[in-house]
Amino acid sequence: MGHDPFDGGDAIYKELRRHFAQRADTKGKLPDFVRRCSDLAQFWGWIKYEKPSYAERRQLIWGAFRPLIEHLEGLDRTPAVAPITEALEAFDPDNVHAAWQKALDRRTTDPEGAITAARTLLETVCKHVLDDAGTTYPDDADLPKLWGMASERLNLAPSQHHEESFKAILGSCQQIVNRLGTLRNKISDAHGQGRRPVRPKPRHAELAVNLAGTMAAFLVATWKERETK
Repeated sequence: MGHDPFDGGDAIYKELRRHFAQRADTKGKLPDFVRRCSDLAQFWGWIKYEKPSYAERRQLIWGAFRPLIEHLEGLDRTPAVAPITEALEAFDPDNVHAAWQKALDRRTTDPEGAITAARTLLETVCKHVLDDAGTTYPDDADLPKLWGMASERLNLAPSQHHEESFKAILGSCQQIVNRLGTLRNKISDAHGQGRRPVRPKPRHAELAVNLAGTMAAFLVATWKERETK
């Protein structure tokens, strides 16, 4: 019998390729050559003509895998991301989760874009909830309007409750949504700025994205609970 030149690594490659290609948060970060090459033989057939030396091949591989590695390391640093990701992916992987993932991906490298994506996430969740509930909304409805309509549909509007503590909490949720919209308008990439533009830092984007994710997951959890009942 011939000796396997990859010595068992082919099975590991296939399993990891399958695993990360199926995860909604990682499939877009896989290098193109991993998506094209279903096994190590195909990969070797590609890379030996792509770069002539082993040093150049290593550099190419490390560069291609960097987005995936940084994403996985980032998940370890922010444990709150995992349950939000799970909830939003289960609710709608193609739109809601995609908006959440875009906000996560931009926190460090593109804070302005991350803040814009955070608002898009909340708008998308609100519209999905209203669509599922059969509630129409204006095409030009802004985030506060959409949140107010979704909250009322889910009995989350402060005016729908008498307990002061609960009213205060729900009122704070509304204020967070309103402020996220204001933050996006003032310092995100959604509008042009003057000669002294305000530039958000990664920590500002981190705060905005985390708040948006928390609020989105709360809305989704409430909707799913009402559906179950």
